[in-house]
Amino acid sequence: MSDARAITELAKRRGFFFGANEAYGGVAGFYTFGPEGAALKRNVESAWRDRFTVREGNDEIEAPTIAPEPVFEASGHLDGFDDMLVECGECGESHRADHLIEDASDVEEAESLPIPEVEDLVAEYEVACPSCGAPLAGRSIEEFNLMFETAIGPGSGQRGFLRPETAQGIFVEFPRLKEYARNTLPFGITQIGRAYRNEISPRKGIVRTREFTQAELEQFVDPDDDDPPLERVADVSLRLYPAPEQEDGEGSEIPRATGEAGDGGYVEATVAEAVEEGIVTSEWVAYYLGVAREWYERIGVDMDRFRFRQHLAGERAHYAADCWDAESEVGGAADDPEDPTDGDWIEIAGFASRGDYDLSKHAEHGDDDFTVFEQYDDPRTVERAVVDPDMSVLGPEFGGRAGDVADALRDLAERDPDAFEGETVTVAVDGEDVTVESEVANFRIEEQTEAGEHVTPYVIEPSFGVDRTVYTLIAHAYGHDEVDGEERTYLSLSPEVAPTDVAVFPLVSDDALEALADEVVADLRRAGLSVAHDDSGNIGRRYRRQDEVGTPLSVTVDHESVESEPGTVTVRDRDTTAQVRVPVDDLAAALESVLESGESFDRLLERYDPVDTDVTRS
Repeated sequence: MSDARAITELAKRRGFFFGANEAYGGVAGFYTFGPEGAALKRNVESAWRDRFTVREGNDEIEAPTIAPEPVFEASGHLDGFDDMLVECGECGESHRADHLIEDASDVEEAESLPIPEVEDLVAEYEVACPSCGAPLAGRSIEEFNLMFETAIGPGSGQRGFLRPETAQGIFVEFPRLKEYARNTLPFGITQIGRAYRNEISPRKGIVRTREFTQAELEQFVDPDDDDPPLERVADVSLRLYPAPEQEDGEGSEIPRATGEAGDGGYVEATVAEAVEEGIVTSEWVAYYLGVAREWYERIGVDMDRFRFRQHLAGERAHYAADCWDAESEVGGAADDPEDPTDGDWIEIAGFASRGDYDLSKHAEHGDDDFTVFEQYDDPRTVERAVVDPDMSVLGPEFGGRAGDVADALRDLAERDPDAFEGETVTVAVDGEDVTVESEVANFRIEEQTEAGEHVTPYVIEPSFGVDRTVYTLIAHAYGHDEVDGEERTYLSLSPEVAPTDVAVFPLVSDDALEALADEVVADLRRAGLSVAHDDSGNIGRRYRRQDEVGTPLSVTVDHESVESEPGTVTVRDRDTTAQVRVPVDDLAAALESVLESGESFDRLLERYDPVDTDVTRS
């Protein structure tokens, strides 16, 4: 188990991550990933790409991180991408009010509460400024937009913003992306990249920063015809924390998979059960919960410290039919694994059913087609309302607005044909009601033969925080034990994501040992393994350094390697410190069997001669 201080200290000392620009005093919310952290992060991204892009048959793009203002006006970020800010009247420091409430009380997800209620809670719990201790009761709480603004081009230029999520780059390019997908639904587009949010109070290392990496999938589906391949994950077991279970711990009308009523705790159910019992209402969301659960376990997340939490009504986006977060416990202080309120839980991914909100908004503001034309198997004859306005009348009466009036009449005919039954019809143009005689509108119902229809796809979005996943992996892999009379700290990282596959050590400074070690390093790198070559300090310290950064295997070239058992080396397992002697000719294959095939180190113990000690001193 670990806490935030231990992780931060290890991360800085061993080169996982540390505050950026410290030579100039640093700025909160910005971190540099060191050599170990960058490698770990890169491996997490590769594992995500393998599962959510390659294995799902999706395509990946890379969009710019800056977009012009109209993109975010259409998406709603200019008006609704806010956090609650409270400013201290004594020291002038700004803080995120909902976080202060959560820290000072047992209130969870305070961001879902309205501002007046948060102001009342600040007073009730006598919340004080974390910087100077001054009381914050009575201070007004304001909405603060989180986007970074910039200018595109010289001078004042065109107003633009750094993207707060990678998703908009996919939505904006939908008209072209649908062509690459041959205008066939469903299809998915993924993107891994940087996003930016001007957080009020960054905290907890890389958990809440102002620049971070997201891995997102936008799955475009026909809401009427496209179903997910639910059978692939039907039996995957999920630990769910539904919204009713979160409300005051007073229970839920949602039945558990066991048939019992909820009691404010977890619901354990398979994906199939969660759908059948209505716990997860969207089959597509349920499918990706199952896929994500398997993926998180694959890369080394501790499933006893992992759950899916449903958004409460107040925190769910207005356009989202349902939304669940993947959350991990990272504090190491949870005493009761069955108590959802126990421990330090952070969001590491979100799964939302976004409907057609995104594409409809961009269709409304943009100049392109954000629908997909789906051809029928056989042409269909349908009745359509048609308006063919008499422009010889509209022109003289409305002048330059005549075209807008005609368009408004056509739109009304599609929405409400009955509106044309009277002698006149009224439409709104630029916020003003305009009345036209029905004869001038030339309204009629026609039979038309159609080959297909234009569909605005719905969007299913699994969105992953890469930095937070890295933090979770370190927290869950962090361990202590004692080896050869010495206390050891180690990271039990999955070989798939560990920064380095194997470390190679010459036991002592000796020309023959160092020459063989160089050969071993070269051979393993040619085999495609990531290899660290360390000849500094005694062998025990070198083992400890590699254990602490999560290197799964270590190879030691010792005196036996060139004397009594020439052409052999010892291979040591990080977690158990067990060792075996392996011929150099077998080495690459033996290591790959553990690293890539998932074979246990016990198989090497069965196949090769064991070495009895974990040497800590040369």
